[in-house]
Amino acid sequence: MNVPTSSVGFEAIPTIGWDGPLGDLQFDPAELVDEESVVSIATRLALSLPCGGDLLEFAARPSPAAALLVRGVPLGEIGPTPAYPGVRDEHWTQPELLLLAAARLLGHPIGYAPEHGGRLVQDIVPVKGSETLQVSTSSSGDLMFHTETAFHPHRPRHLLLLCLRGDPGAATTLLSVTDLLAGLDAPTFETLREPRFATAVDLSFLDGRRNVHGEPHPIVGGSAQDPTLLFDADLTVGLDPGACRASEAVQERIEHAHRSLVLEAGDLLVVDNARAVHGRSAYSARFDGTDRWLMRAFTVADLSPSAPDRDGRIITTIFGDA
Repeated sequence: MNVPTSSVGFEAIPTIGWDGPLGDLQFDPAELVDEESVVSIATRLALSLPCGGDLLEFAARPSPAAALLVRGVPLGEIGPTPAYPGVRDEHWTQPELLLLAAARLLGHPIGYAPEHGGRLVQDIVPVKGSETLQVSTSSSGDLMFHTETAFHPHRPRHLLLLCLRGDPGAATTLLSVTDLLAGLDAPTFETLREPRFATAVDLSFLDGRRNVHGEPHPIVGGSAQDPTLLFDADLTVGLDPGACRASEAVQERIEHAHRSLVLEAGDLLVVDNARAVHGRSAYSARFDGTDRWLMRAFTVADLSPSAPDRDGRIITTIFGDA
């Protein structure tokens, strides 16, 4: 049963408990030879997830909160927080398999070549040297609100964040398109519906190439009954004075109405990337093996559109000018 969290003037994030056994999944570790075999195992595991029905419902029917929180995911034994992504042993762990199992109920897990080498499950940990950057491994600066890979033609449909080790000072921040539009006037709304905005490419996807803005796009798309949101506070710009004012109104509304959520160990947060922007507050990293540690996965509803730009499950689209 969904038990909404409390809300003050905006949509609560539906919250459910794991509330059930892990399930009896039998497999030979030797089966986990590549990512496709892992996804196959995760697909079988998905059939026994206690929260499976809620995840399927979330994928099928838009939620006003554009997010779902599952608490109490069984993690097993967790080692020290890695110093940076990609340094753990190559063997697959229980949290990774459960995260991919949840992802399979939402769609198809994918990776992006510039994001942690295209791994389907990525470690999100603070890294020395990136504390103030606008990247997932930052810590001492706020991570600005954004649609995940807003610039990308094959951006994720859902973003999944599984917390292995929390930090009370690190808040994940969210705002749904429903809550955004509730605080905007009609003229601003109409401007946001028009293709008068453009979004630059994240630097991690450029590999030294010159950045370019993408094609003009609206910030608010979809229908009046089911609006969508495409915005990156760091990379999206208005293309004329009126659009710039509308973008500033979006920023102001985000600052006023966003929700903050401190993830704890065993929390799985699913974000509807077409209907919400997210970020993270600044926090103090210690770099001693006890820092905040999330595992992240992306899904798309359909693999077919990305086929020309995909190697297996890794999307390889090239951006920027030489």
